[in-house]
Amino acid sequence: MRLEVIHGRDLPSVSRVAEALLGEDAVLLHVRIARHGEGSDVEVTAAAAGDVDAFRRRLTATPLPAPDAVRASGRPYVVALVGPTGAGKTTTIAKLAANALAFAGWTTGLLTLDTYRVAGLEQLATYAELTGCPMEVAYDAADARDALARLAGRADVVLVDTPGRSPRATGRDDDWQQALEAIAPDEVHLVLPAGLRLDVAVAQRDAHATLACTHVLLTKLDEVPGDAGIADLADVLDLPARWCADGIEVPTALCAAPSRLVAALGLAPLPVTAA
Repeated sequence: MRLEVIHGRDLPSVSRVAEALLGEDAVLLHVRIARHGEGSDVEVTAAAAGDVDAFRRRLTATPLPAPDAVRASGRPYVVALVGPTGAGKTTTIAKLAANALAFAGWTTGLLTLDTYRVAGLEQLATYAELTGCPMEVAYDAADARDALARLAGRADVVLVDTPGRSPRATGRDDDWQQALEAIAPDEVHLVLPAGLRLDVAVAQRDAHATLACTHVLLTKLDEVPGDAGIADLADVLDLPARWCADGIEVPTALCAAPSRLVAALGLAPLPVTAA
């Protein structure tokens, strides 16, 4: 998305410059007014309305199928979370399992492929117990297929936890990646902390390209001061997003991604002062 930062003595003059650069439908995203002595300077970040609309469309994921349609298919809807260590995948799975924003009206099952961390298994097992969700553990592709078969009929949606993956991944990833391929997830969400540098985030996206990620799920939004850079991060990753996580509380710290990320552009009512 093309953003223009424009400085001027007052809002009307800055708005005219924005329209000259971006067209008559230019949208003022952020307005900052710096006062000094008896005067003030205005700084505006602006974008073309078409760019903002395109950003919103890219973010908006296709609707989930109806639970009844999933039940009729005889196969659970499978949603896998992948991403680097520390991104918050396991905690986010607990939020998705228990928050009505995600799967209200669905029965939920949990499947972990993260057999490398004892603490991770214990954490997910605790969440399963607290939420009353059936849980399975798989060590390889055959295990994963059998686990999904056991969850069929007990869960409309299966949330899949995976090990953290580094951009310099080694051969130890082979087993769990083959297990993930064996269950053919309907959605693969790349989970990334919202405070990542853009180049690091792109490297993570590229490192996970073999997993065919369908969505991005940004976490730890609460750790980013003033939402700085969150919309830029979502824009550069260029994937739709269903949810964001904006804190550690389970299950409440979960929000709908498109509205939250568009709001990070600054499309709330703007502070305007007279010239």
